Amino acid sequence: MKSCGAVCLLTFATSLAVLCVHSSAQQPVNLVSPDQTASTPPPPNAASADDDKWHVVIAPYLWFAGMHGTIGGRGYTTSVHASFGDIFDYLNIGLMAAVEARKNRILLPLDFMWMKLSDDRGLPLSPDPNIITSIKVKVNQTMLTPKVGYRLVDNEKLKADALVGFRYFHLGNNFSFQPSGLLGDRSVSADWADVVAGARFTMPLSPKAEITILGDAGGGGADLDYQFAALLGYRIKPKIAIQAGWRYLDVNYRPSSTFVYDIASSGLLLGVTFNVK
Repeated sequence: MKSCGAVCLLTFATSLAVLCVHSSAQQPVNLVSPDQTASTPPPPNAASADDDKWHVVIAPYLWFAGMHGTIGGRGYTTSVHASFGDIFDYLNIGLMAAVEARKNRILLPLDFMWMKLSDDRGLPLSPDPNIITSIKVKVNQTMLTPKVGYRLVDNEKLKADALVGFRYFHLGNNFSFQPSGLLGDRSVSADWADVVAGARFTMPLSPKAEITILGDAGGGGADLDYQFAALLGYRIKPKIAIQAGWRYLDVNYRPSSTFVYDIASSGLLLGVTFNVK
């Protein structure tokens, strides 16, 4: 059974990477929020932070991330190293998006990521009916990162934001064994939140292009939780921009229980931002 547990945990870890599908965590840049998520930058030439109206940006995105590290549960741990291609094979459905509201210099970014993955693993056949022959693993991962920020610098050459908030994680998996009467279904899950603080810098390269660099760090439920990203944004229409860049998220969650999630995820991030207001 120890080998079965290790196989299940390896599948669990591989799936949890997604990414993608942090941003938490964290999101694309000024577009949305700086997390999870990473963040996504608002299109160049966005309205000045000095006006007195609310501005809202919505940015769906994809994070093509691989992962490496250690995961475990119920007394088992295993090392994981998987590319995005390895992870994508297990993805059933997912949703990633960032939203940001701004009024004057006040910023309210939010990054959200949800994924559902599954895998079936057959084990060597045995004439003994009391031997497990297959395992099905279902995995759910949710990451939510709301923040509050203030624009410290707002001019034509640089926009600098200070942000603080928290990153919430839910990781859950279910194991179904065949024959079903031997062990029944087994579930392992964990929920925690980390307080994070960071900054975001946006610099125009041309009337339509800009570069955004962001990062945050913190902890709470996790011993350490940090991310950084660099994104290039280009406005293709007055209210629509595209972004491409790189995002890195590292989470070390090792509570007193046996659940372990010490994983670094990194990869290409692509997003589209829509100024809806």
